[in-house]
Amino acid sequence: MKRFLPLAAFAVGFLALGFAIVTIVLPHNRTTSASIGGAFALTAPDGRTVTDKDVAGRPFLVFFGYTHCPDVCPASLAEISAVFKELGPDKKVSALFISVDPERDTPAAMKDYMSSFDPRIIGLSGTPEQTKAVESAYKAYSKKIPDKDGSYTMDHIALTYLMDKNGRFVGAFNLDRPAKDAAAELRGYF
Repeated sequence: MKRFLPLAAFAVGFLALGFAIVTIVLPHNRTTSASIGGAFALTAPDGRTVTDKDVAGRPFLVFFGYTHCPDVCPASLAEISAVFKELGPDKKVSALFISVDPERDTPAAMKDYMSSFDPRIIGLSGTPEQTKAVESAYKAYSKKIPDKDGSYTMDHIALTYLMDKNGRFVGAFNLDRPAKDAAAELRGYF
């Protein structure tokens, strides 16, 4: 057993180094992150078209989800709302909640759903083609999963993207911490 301890310690160290590279170096590597994000044109709950140009010049968060999501989406949007509350009335930041369920998430459905969250979070939906295009630009994932009762749920990425004021991907934004700490990090991108 004692012969395997050095080998086990080496393996743990190697895994820790790999984790550090993936979580620290890659999100901040411009060549890796430059391919995430880009142009989009989607519909806001009030019917207006929102594009990437509407959020240019300030940092923004992006979260993919859907209004029928039972847990991850409302929890994440509530956490983003808490971070924005910590920022006060500052308008230098916004968030986009992009629907991966174009079949059910009409502008009217998005308007009702988004009324529960900070108004700086803009709910966006589009046609199936627009949805797939923005998912592709952000390297996001979603898949329709049929239920036994004839309805469906959506399996989707649960990552909150942090984009800088130039629209470049900074990294995954950590919502699993006190809102005050997350707000302090976000202020660093103003």
